[in-house]
Amino acid sequence: MPDALDQPDPDWWRQAVVYQIYPRSFADTDGDGVGDIPGAVSKIDYLADLGVDAVWLSPFYPSPMADGGYDVSDYRDVHPQLGTLADFDALVTGAHARGMKVIVDIVPNHTSDEHPWFVEALAAAPGSPARDRYIFRDGLGENGSQPPSDWISHFGGSAWTRVTDAAGRPGQWYCHLFAPQQPDLDWRHPEVRSDFITTLRFWADRGVDGYRVDVAHALAKDLSEPLRSKPDLEDDLPLDGSDPLYDRNEVHEIYQEWRQVFDTYDPPRSAVAEAVSHPARRALYARPTELGQAFNFSLMKAPFGARTFGEVITFCLAEAAKTGSSSTWVLSNHDDIRHVTRYGLPAGTSYEAWLMTEGTDPVPDLARGLRRARAATTLMFALPGSSYVYQGEELGLPEVADLPAEALQDPTWTDSGHTVKGRDGCRVPIPWAPTPPAYGFGPGRPWLPQPATFAALSAAVQAQEPDSTLELYRRALQLRRRLQGAEQLDWVASEPDVLHFVRPGGWHCVTNFGDVPVALPPGQVVLSSTGTTVADELAGESTVWLTSV
Repeated sequence: MPDALDQPDPDWWRQAVVYQIYPRSFADTDGDGVGDIPGAVSKIDYLADLGVDAVWLSPFYPSPMADGGYDVSDYRDVHPQLGTLADFDALVTGAHARGMKVIVDIVPNHTSDEHPWFVEALAAAPGSPARDRYIFRDGLGENGSQPPSDWISHFGGSAWTRVTDAAGRPGQWYCHLFAPQQPDLDWRHPEVRSDFITTLRFWADRGVDGYRVDVAHALAKDLSEPLRSKPDLEDDLPLDGSDPLYDRNEVHEIYQEWRQVFDTYDPPRSAVAEAVSHPARRALYARPTELGQAFNFSLMKAPFGARTFGEVITFCLAEAAKTGSSSTWVLSNHDDIRHVTRYGLPAGTSYEAWLMTEGTDPVPDLARGLRRARAATTLMFALPGSSYVYQGEELGLPEVADLPAEALQDPTWTDSGHTVKGRDGCRVPIPWAPTPPAYGFGPGRPWLPQPATFAALSAAVQAQEPDSTLELYRRALQLRRRLQGAEQLDWVASEPDVLHFVRPGGWHCVTNFGDVPVALPPGQVVLSSTGTTVADELAGESTVWLTSV
């Protein structure tokens, strides 16, 4: 009989550190300038040495790449430019052999416009069964020349695009809450629901341990006629779930069905929702009868400060407790400006406007940003719940704000009429070595240009520096695994600029958000975000971990 220690842990996700790989920008093995699955396989030992518990792969499916792979044309295969199913299997095998789980992105709100279903829909007549899988509507106004509603795409412009019939005449409109190349599915259709169940099982049967659910809040829509007006209030959604597009009550029926699938596996497959909702409704997605966990982006959005961080942590832990879930903590990801740069910009900076100045107005204080980023990350790793690390943040990479216009590939740039630069700056391929032209990313020219400053930030260089950001992450994750206990913390009364909490077993985390050093509480310092610590003082904008004497 297997030893109890060898039994699968159904709760592995509750306090896991998850490393997000954006495959196109992680490691390129074939020289085409685009990262691939074999590249991820080649870095398995790096991830194991880093100390993460799981790897999350952003979309790697066949896609025309209108939105970085989030426009999927086949949900059950690998993009030929990124590898093969055999390569994916090798990644799962390699990760599992080193004790790491694998999470994949599921993109259920929309497909690519090159998905066979949508190609069939375009060739079919209005009102045909082929069009019922998507959201097609007749237009308004004379000859149907106006969109069916005022819904706005996240990337700019109308959320409706008009199609033409076989004779070239204008026809119906289809809905796309994102790019026109990403038509929204109609989740009332039973074939849509059943096909995604097949997809979930396909990847679970290949050894996938969990799923990150993209745009989890948008699957259920009120499509009754006439279509309701939709003000642009996604960040201020109603508490009763009555918005026509987002966070509707009916969406939870879908995830209850998914949970039944997850629970047929041993251990049950995990899932985390990317869900925008009223803050008090986010916990609904994390119920044990649904996905089990939902992303909290509040810490990522919070200004660097003791009061704001304390309020966010208290709220998020309380919300997770409502459903018996664990909280998630995120400081950077593939959709947002890297936190080294955010923390180096003045409070209140408009990031969209700042990017349009190529990062020159204002000029970020990157030394301060890195100092704050290290302090915030060290605090985050001490919190109960799961922490998500975006590739390259362990190197302290800043946002690349001065990408030339001709290099930009985010659809936001095009769909906004070149008024919003978008997310390419946080997706620049990461540096593995200090030598150009690609800094170890691969033998070919990268799909996005890297700055020369990446040389000194490369993994090879930082591995030789005992106080580097990479070594801080490694030490923190090694200690975290040893110190981690029950999912609780107790606050310790402190000065206004200081957050101090203690975890079970006497593990203390103290962060000084101010500029002036403060006295350290009693205990043995086992980790400092600065790399060095004055015996009796905690420097400004720094975090330490202590254990009870």
